[in-house]
Amino acid sequence: MALIPSFFGNQRSNWRETPEAHVFKADLPGLKKEEVKVEIEDDRVLQISGERNIEKEDKNETWHRVERSSGKFSRRFQLPENVKMDQIKASMENGVLTVTVPKVEVMKPGVKAIEISG
Repeated sequence: MALIPSFFGNQRSNWRETPEAHVFKADLPGLKKEEVKVEIEDDRVLQISGERNIEKEDKNETWHRVERSSGKFSRRFQLPENVKMDQIKASMENGVLTVTVPKVEVMKPGVKAIEISG
C-alpha cells in the first residue's frame, strides 16, 4: 500500500482502512462531481483527478489578492491485493469525495476434523 504523489494545487486526501474496506476522502471544495474523475488502472492504482478553473477576470476589476489554487490535480494510490476491484463506489457531498474500496473477506483459520478410516 503506497501513496504515489502526483498533484497540482492543494488537494488533501485521507486513506483509512476498516475491517470491511479501504476508504479514501478528498477535500475538493468548489468542485462539482462532473469536474472530478475517479479511475482504476489495471495494476490496482486508484487515481483521483480533476481541474479547478481560474476565475474569469473582468477588465474593470482590480484583484488585490489571489490565494485560491487553480489548475489540474491528480492523486494516485497503489491499492493492496485484498480489494474487490469490481465493487468500488464513489460519492461526493459538500465538496468531499469519498471512495470506498471493499476488501476481500479473509477466511479465518478453523479446525476441521478428519475422519480416520481403517
